Amino acid sequence: MRWVMLDTETTGLRVEEGHRLIEIGCIECVDRRITDRSFHVYINPEREIDEGATQVHGMTWDQLKDKPVFVDVAQRLVEFVQDAEVVIHNAEFDRGFLDAELKRAGFQPFSSYCARLTDSLGHARELHPGQRNSLDALCQRYGISNEHRVLHGALLDARLLAEVYLAMTRGQEALLISAEDDADAREAGIALDTTGLIVRRATDEELQAHEAIMQEIDRVSGGKRLWPHQA
Repeated sequence: MRWVMLDTETTGLRVEEGHRLIEIGCIECVDRRITDRSFHVYINPEREIDEGATQVHGMTWDQLKDKPVFVDVAQRLVEFVQDAEVVIHNAEFDRGFLDAELKRAGFQPFSSYCARLTDSLGHARELHPGQRNSLDALCQRYGISNEHRVLHGALLDARLLAEVYLAMTRGQEALLISAEDDADAREAGIALDTTGLIVRRATDEELQAHEAIMQEIDRVSGGKRLWPHQA
């Protein structure tokens, strides 16, 4: 399973007003582990950057005029995301800019290059309805440090997104009891020592109380309880 966490920075908020990408950052995750592979480019947007956008990411057009234009990095981008599940926070925003840039460069829409496009913001809203689900809020909720995030940056935000998304999609934590799980735990450096576990068995009085409750449930339900009659 290969995921690519992707984030962008732009010259402004509205792609329909001609705003452009200025930065793309991608972090790769394979089998729920962040790898050392990434994709990161700054892009000459060939236009001015809105003052409000500069306040968010700190970049100006003068700083980007010596960077490649999008068409020069497009092939590298689509090769990096090829056949991966791409995860983006508020995916519709980024996809709008990516599709516009790819069309301008003679490429297909962004989703045609990845196996799946997942919006982590939508997933967060399902998990935490009625709560703040910005990347900063999710970092705080899941105990992920973002103190070094003074300004937005595509690669930094993609890395934070990777940590947040792994936390959001982690299954219920439990003791690893199978041989396969135990081997996985050893590989991950987790020492599972069960020799000190204490097993407490029910007393005769507790078993009798349990059986009395079962009989009462059996009576009320008309004999339809599903678990065994014997404790």
